[in-house]
Amino acid sequence: MTTQRDQTGTGNAGTEAGRVRQVRLAWAPSAHAQRLVTLALAGLIIAVVTRRPEFAGVAAPAVLLLAARRGGPPGQVGVGVRTSAARLTEGQDAELDVMVTGPGEHSVDLIMHPRHAVVPAAGGARPASARDGGRAGGQRGGQPGADGESSLPFQVTRSGRRNLGVLGITLRDRLRLTEGQARIELPAVDCYPRPAAQRSRVVLSRLPSRLGEHPSRSAGEGLEFTGVREFVPGDRQRRINWPATTRLGRLQLNTFAAERTQNVVLIADASSEVGEPGSTPSDLALRGCAAAAGAYLAVRDRVGLVVYQHGVRWIPPGAGSRHYYRIMDLMVANRGVGGPLARARGIARLPRAALPPGALILVFTPLLDRGLVETLRDLRERGFPVLIVDVLNAEPTGSSDSLGGLARRIWRMEQEAIRFSLRELGIPLVRWDGEQSLDEPLAPYTRRVMVSHR
Repeated sequence: MTTQRDQTGTGNAGTEAGRVRQVRLAWAPSAHAQRLVTLALAGLIIAVVTRRPEFAGVAAPAVLLLAARRGGPPGQVGVGVRTSAARLTEGQDAELDVMVTGPGEHSVDLIMHPRHAVVPAAGGARPASARDGGRAGGQRGGQPGADGESSLPFQVTRSGRRNLGVLGITLRDRLRLTEGQARIELPAVDCYPRPAAQRSRVVLSRLPSRLGEHPSRSAGEGLEFTGVREFVPGDRQRRINWPATTRLGRLQLNTFAAERTQNVVLIADASSEVGEPGSTPSDLALRGCAAAAGAYLAVRDRVGLVVYQHGVRWIPPGAGSRHYYRIMDLMVANRGVGGPLARARGIARLPRAALPPGALILVFTPLLDRGLVETLRDLRERGFPVLIVDVLNAEPTGSSDSLGGLARRIWRMEQEAIRFSLRELGIPLVRWDGEQSLDEPLAPYTRRVMVSHR
């Protein structure tokens, strides 16, 4: 639970944190007031029963405090809530800025009740205890901040559209005799997957004739030197290799490889929620796709995404930084809202518009859905170069007796049979545990070009 205590007064509308809405307060005597009433009644009763007036003196301070309360409490206050960022990344520190207007001389306590996958940030919120004669004395992170504004630090631990939870608001008067309470729903935020570490890329042997940064086998205007050939009329003189010309007695020209771009389609299997929350195959698949999308877009490749979860959602290949955020938005769409994930409906083929001819297909999947396995086999039979990254990191749980052990052995054999059949079709398969860099399992395919057959 994240807590923040703030003393506020009349706020300024120009410093409101987000859109201010009026919230009604439910007022009731505080626990402190109830203790004072108990003390006063006990003293008076003892004084009457024992006929000793000195016991009435014990009740006098409590009676005076209860009688000193003046002024009616506010029936409602204005509350404005906003987050420090509308889009976050898993584990990123963020703040919930809260502005309370109209509490008068009442102190304000804010308590954040987070929901699933939302936790207080490291260190938690620090209470503010400043009071300045009824004027606003809010603090941000323990330091003087804007009038009437407080900050509650938090983190989102899993990607998706996450509801932050409920904010509890408690107002108390100067003598802490009455409390006014209200609860409001906090806004939802989009949390992007935390990209895994990846610096290398898988490059196909055949690339489309589009300017990029991958050296191809054909000669062109690139930067990677491929050899020397004899000069012919029409060649650029600035590429003449003078040492070779002097040695051979004829004009020789440097040749370079053409630099091309490639189409990459990422398939994220987000249908399996097994294992520990935050490290399920679904989480690893989305983090791997986020890393791959950033790595390929950085070299001007065209990247598309297919998310296999509640069905099939996809975005066609594109390039540029804006396209990266379109991909990330597709990853978090409908994830984390509405309870448990539904199983994906079986598919026979992926949309044709999502699969450009000759595209590299990178699949992040635990291979637990038979429908997706059949789809991958169909892609390979249609000639697409497919590379599978296995993100399965959990096994079925059950009894530890001999029958349970036999069931797990049969399950492992079935999984190995699926992987063997995919390798027999010519589909490379590597394992990734989600902790190491993606460069390690992909190293056999990033150190040389991947042969593509059409």
